[in-house]
Amino acid sequence: MKTHYKSHQKVQTSAIALLNLFFFFSASDKATAQNNAGILGIDHVGINVPDLNQAIPFFSDVLGFTPVTQLGPIPLDTNWKEANHINPNTGAVTIKMINAGTGASIEVFSYADNKGSKVHPNSDDIGASHIAFYTSDINESVKYLKSKGVKVLGEPFLTPSGDTAGESWVYFETPWGSKMELVSYPDGKGYEKSNPKTILWSPKNTIANKATVADFDSEKNTEIIKNHLKIWNEKDETKRTSLLNQFYASDIEMVDRHFIAIGQKEISKFIVELQQKNPDFRFTDKSVETNHNIVRLYWQFGSKAKPAVVSGMDLFVIENGKVQKLYVFVDEKK
Repeated sequence: MKTHYKSHQKVQTSAIALLNLFFFFSASDKATAQNNAGILGIDHVGINVPDLNQAIPFFSDVLGFTPVTQLGPIPLDTNWKEANHINPNTGAVTIKMINAGTGASIEVFSYADNKGSKVHPNSDDIGASHIAFYTSDINESVKYLKSKGVKVLGEPFLTPSGDTAGESWVYFETPWGSKMELVSYPDGKGYEKSNPKTILWSPKNTIANKATVADFDSEKNTEIIKNHLKIWNEKDETKRTSLLNQFYASDIEMVDRHFIAIGQKEISKFIVELQQKNPDFRFTDKSVETNHNIVRLYWQFGSKAKPAVVSGMDLFVIENGKVQKLYVFVDEKK
């Protein structure tokens, strides 16, 4: 999960001070709590099944996932059962961890001689939950599941408006009765169209942003960096926005030593502030070096009379033909 801080100190008049802004890191309570807990993200989701010999083939043969590790059977002592609200007469637990493609793993576990409830919670029962799997073509996925004898609960529903406009979803049942979901939004969701501060994580985006062989083209990457300089020098908002869309990923992350900006909108705002304080200054390149999909640009910033008032280096990560990450290093004033 990406975290960024947006509390900016006032921009001073000199170019040196401008590019070395002291941005205050006023983290939100949520970010503070997450940092204190040391949480990075979701590692796995767990599901209790009546029979591993039934569940594992379903995850493996039907959904195409890969069982990786097994733990147990593990006998559980009385104190453990009491602390975790397990019937004292339930037997040992066996746990299998499944690689579910791009995303969290699935922990499937089963108890021997299980004395717990055998009834699945209804959707409106407290504690009811489900796992949702992303698919690029929900109709084809539904057709496939039906061919495997999987019970699909209705037909895919396309959300017509609101934050999730463009998202299709449908529920299905596992052989042991658990409810799961297929979801698809190949053209994104409605809320993404307004350049939100935070983009929800999606396996679709992870796959799209993965570097390919095409991203290792040094000539192409050098051209992208030339257009990066055009973006930072362009004062016409329409032209700059067009260049941003063409050469920057929508959720590009720009990391300066004093602040982090997420998305084209935040970066464009910073560029405008920079240009307003230094109307006669421009960025020019000193050298460009490429290494697969990583590019290093040495730059200078100044006027025609003094083109190198400020100098520094940008490091780019290029994925799917666009700049995904931009790390900015400003040289110290000598």
